[in-house]
Amino acid sequence: MVYLSTFVAVCGSFAFGSCAGYSSPTQAAIREDLNLSLAEYSLFGSILTFGAMIGAIASGPMADFFGRKGALRLSTAFCTAGWLSIYFAQGPLPLDIGRLATGFGMGVFSYVVPVFIAEIAPKNLRGALTAANQLMICTGVSVAFIIGTVLTWRILALTGLIPCAVLLVGLFFVPESPRWLAKIGKQKEFEAALRKLRGKDADVSEEANEIQDYIETLQKLPKAKLFDLFQRRYLRSVTIGVGLMVCQQFGGINGICFYTSSIFESAGFPADIGTIIYAILQVIITALNALFVDKAGRKPLLLVSGAGLVMGCLLAALSFYFKTYEIALAAAPALAVTGILLYIASFSAGMGAVPWIIMSEIFPINIKGAAGSLATLVNWFGAWAVSFTFNFLLSWSSYGTFLNFGADTSCH
Repeated sequence: MVYLSTFVAVCGSFAFGSCAGYSSPTQAAIREDLNLSLAEYSLFGSILTFGAMIGAIASGPMADFFGRKGALRLSTAFCTAGWLSIYFAQGPLPLDIGRLATGFGMGVFSYVVPVFIAEIAPKNLRGALTAANQLMICTGVSVAFIIGTVLTWRILALTGLIPCAVLLVGLFFVPESPRWLAKIGKQKEFEAALRKLRGKDADVSEEANEIQDYIETLQKLPKAKLFDLFQRRYLRSVTIGVGLMVCQQFGGINGICFYTSSIFESAGFPADIGTIIYAILQVIITALNALFVDKAGRKPLLLVSGAGLVMGCLLAALSFYFKTYEIALAAAPALAVTGILLYIASFSAGMGAVPWIIMSEIFPINIKGAAGSLATLVNWFGAWAVSFTFNFLLSWSSYGTFLNFGADTSCH
């Protein structure tokens, strides 16, 4: 039942990935079919992260009020409405409304899925099952990239409904989070859900007492407000948590992820081939990271990942510099693809998942909710800023854009 519940929940992670991966393979076709300017398409690409920002703010209260399953159902409804709006769009407005709605669903998924998995999983499986969330996000992005090379943009929007349908149906067969049921005082339902997750014959009394003690401790602690986070005793952990999110986003990941096809095209490398290699590599490295994150340690992974990101940006910048000034033109496409693939491999190896893991570990229990919300909000704001400005930066100076991202990463 734990595995089934996790599978159902990570359909939300796959839906998240489908939303994030949609704009890269569809850019040329949507702009041509609907006659969109670069600014209009940049708004379409980036408004997803603005919707996710709103979803991230609403996700905590939604998960507490409607329950984890209720919040998952609501975010699925937003994603479904958004995909249908994109499918039927005949102009920029319904496209943007659909993208905003899928973004809201994404923002809710980004919080509720890992929380739901962590709350239903036994201690010995918690790390591996929570890592499945990041793996399925990457898989969703990669599948959108690959099938987007052969499907039209409208049909690709319809494929986004598949994980939503699996999630909605699956939620009827899995129990609610026992921790949430205990938190709202539903004692009978709490014990029934825990027994369903651990098996009929399992002794759940010890775990049930542990959960009750945790909730009682939590309720005794004062509720932290946003301004409490800037007290001296919390400042170090908040600075680390928020700083890692700034580093993760302002290194340019969402610009590169959202517009991969156009980067390869600009560099003179076949966009379809580059996108497919990118997609496969991302899944393999993320899967390996899930296996080694506990053994390798957080800091070494971040340092190796950061060094690889800087090298990837420098190689991509060099490629575009050669192309701009017509130096060694034959080498430019190979340099660009090597740089982008090194960048995504390095990001998947550490900077993608590790900041979220560190964030869940460093915040004291009484500020976890408020500090987690602030860090998630900063993350989505960074994602929006980068994805909105990326196309404009690329048209201003292609090599300057990658030098800028490399400098941001090395400074952090």
